[in-house]
Amino acid sequence: MSAGFEELDWRPTPIGTLSLRRRKNPSSGEDIYEIKLGDAFLMSSLFTAAEIALAELGLAAAPGAEIDVVVGGLGLGYTAEAALQDGRVRSLTVVEALPEVIEWHQTGLLPLGETLSADPRCRFLEGDFFRLSREARGFDPTDPNRRFHAILLDIDHSPRQWLRPDNAAFYTPDGLRRMAARLHPSGVFALWSNDPPDEDFQASLSEVFPSSDAHVVSFPNLHQDRPATNTVYVAIA
Repeated sequence: MSAGFEELDWRPTPIGTLSLRRRKNPSSGEDIYEIKLGDAFLMSSLFTAAEIALAELGLAAAPGAEIDVVVGGLGLGYTAEAALQDGRVRSLTVVEALPEVIEWHQTGLLPLGETLSADPRCRFLEGDFFRLSREARGFDPTDPNRRFHAILLDIDHSPRQWLRPDNAAFYTPDGLRRMAARLHPSGVFALWSNDPPDEDFQASLSEVFPSSDAHVVSFPNLHQDRPATNTVYVAIA
């Protein structure tokens, strides 16, 4: 293995082989962290603008001087870390289905792990976000009736490209409606997508939420000579 590339961990999981890699950026010399599931890249610290925008756009629309937030999907931690930058956040529950990813943060194997683990407002909840969104216990095992001011989701690649086929039902009006029941009145649901704005999904949002919008987030793509774009959907209950 080259001096500029290191596989930090490798684990079999129920949904495929999960690996954490670190390599050097040849132009800057900085470390780049990457998580792969099988042969597919889940995330890279080289591209974090949209993950950060998910928190910023979602929480900008959230009501209240003190807010309780759920982040679906821990990953490299950029959405969670950006959410904690909002001084109104009094609690942040980060739901992650893969215990290996939580362990990487808790043991400091990932650069944001220490920051997230040390913040008393932040707790990691091991579980399937999509299952919890439809079950009676919700996102707080100690308080099944608890509601939140914002739910920020970054797990699947898009409303049409899922990590597991079972996740598809979440993106329907019925699935969104069950999740929206976890929000306070005027609470916010925000979703990251790798795809351009999807008219069908926007129609589903409109069936459930009085207000919704799709924000296109543009950022430099260092692998190609053009910018890349992601989409952040923001819906208000």
